[in-house]
Amino acid sequence: MGVSEVSAGRTGVGLRTLQRPMKAAQERRTPRPRGVCLAPCTFATASWSAALLRRFALTLALLILMPFGAHAAKIGDLIQTNVLEQALDFFTFREPAVRFALLGSMLLGICCGLLGSFIVVRKMALVGDALSHAVLPGVALGFLWNMSKDPVAIFIGATIAGLVGTGVVTLIKQTTRLKEDTALGLVLASFFAVGICLLTMIQRLPTGNKTGIDKFLFGQAAAMGADDVRLIAIVTALSILTIAVFYKEFLLTSFDAGFARATGFPVQAIHYGLMLLLAFSVVVALQAVGVVLVSAMLITPAAAAYLLTDRMSRMLWLAAFFGMAAGAVGAFLSYLGPNLPTGPFMVLGATTVFVIAFLFGPRHGVVMRWWRQRSRAQRVQRENTLKSMYHVLEAREFKGDGVSMRELSERRRETIEEAKQQVGQLRRHDMVTLQEEGNVAFLTPSGWQLACAIVRNHRLWELYLTNAAHIAADHVHEDAEKIEHVLGEDVVRELERRLEYAKTDPHGRRIPSLADMRLGGVGQERTDELVGYGRRP
Repeated sequence: MGVSEVSAGRTGVGLRTLQRPMKAAQERRTPRPRGVCLAPCTFATASWSAALLRRFALTLALLILMPFGAHAAKIGDLIQTNVLEQALDFFTFREPAVRFALLGSMLLGICCGLLGSFIVVRKMALVGDALSHAVLPGVALGFLWNMSKDPVAIFIGATIAGLVGTGVVTLIKQTTRLKEDTALGLVLASFFAVGICLLTMIQRLPTGNKTGIDKFLFGQAAAMGADDVRLIAIVTALSILTIAVFYKEFLLTSFDAGFARATGFPVQAIHYGLMLLLAFSVVVALQAVGVVLVSAMLITPAAAAYLLTDRMSRMLWLAAFFGMAAGAVGAFLSYLGPNLPTGPFMVLGATTVFVIAFLFGPRHGVVMRWWRQRSRAQRVQRENTLKSMYHVLEAREFKGDGVSMRELSERRRETIEEAKQQVGQLRRHDMVTLQEEGNVAFLTPSGWQLACAIVRNHRLWELYLTNAAHIAADHVHEDAEKIEHVLGEDVVRELERRLEYAKTDPHGRRIPSLADMRLGGVGQERTDELVGYGRRP
């Protein structure tokens, strides 16, 4: 049995299996020593006795080792090599199977990433899964057409089956009260069941077990040949060209189909064109990842890209890159050991990218969102502490610059230890300095300016709510507590203009002005009319 036959006859065979050395076969060609007579006899010389013992030991060793040699030949085991040697051998690209599997997997990742992006933004992820299962009967029928794994016949049969499945989904949705997800579930299960029955029938044929048709269930990238890679390249080029030419149409119908229909775009034709390309990509992906996992290659790279950008053009580039990288990683990892499947490694590579984007995406990552919320909470806490220090100084008419821990804790209704922790945070951000063994805090110029800004925002918003929304003055404090931390300078300037640069809030307290905020700067001129940081009693 040849190497290719061994590879084609096993489920989930990896790339490394295709380049197995034949040392076991060479060992079997070594002539076996003839058996020796062990009956009692008289030996003429001691040398003859020693030679007989050597032959007996050699025969015994061969008898012991023969079962192991036969077993290695049976399973086609590999010569033991370390992972580093295998990795270096992979990058030499000497084996045709490695080149075909690597190139096919990368092209497949590009194609699935591009088309999967439109599937994700259209919220049609289940369509890809249903389509991948619906093509299985077409695969079986394509094989039965000429009783061989002809890539063109299987491609045509699977494409027709996928389009029929899509049409059945549309028919069920339009003629019944069932929703699209229910129709997709029905088509997925029924077409897949028909495909399994046909595959079982093929396996019962006289040559059914040698066809390798069952590899379409789980994929076998290691068995891809030049014809398979050529077909994948054609479909990938067709997908890229179609998206490049009709990008505006795909973009508009994906995000606002109603507007596209109103402006005269053939929405249904564009939809069926996308489904046709999707069917093509699903069919060519079966050889690499199989019916079960092809939907993962359609959705996972696109979903990872969706978490990283809000622009469709960037999403297409990222999804194509992630799919290509997943294909390369899958081919590489499957080469590092015997019987390691390429398809699942491709999916695991894409899933790893998704997990990284899910956790560490700059805008939508879970860890990054937690970090932003934590940073925002700490910032709000620092600003509230600065505001409390301003209130302490304001309560004693800004006589003295320092605020003791006791005064601050009473103002914030906290313990002295908690007040010290809050002041410690301010000190690490250079907003206060400490004296008298850390019991008295003094605002720095930057701390004073931020404290004035927070108090100004709070009191401006209270005044705006009472003047514009006619809310009672005793009902605006809670609202102002939340909004004071998010008001930008542009909004504050607009509020000041609308309130005609009011000097006091609804409770009669002074609203800090720009002059008050600048007073904290070192070397700034100070007058008796100004109050705030640096004012001496």
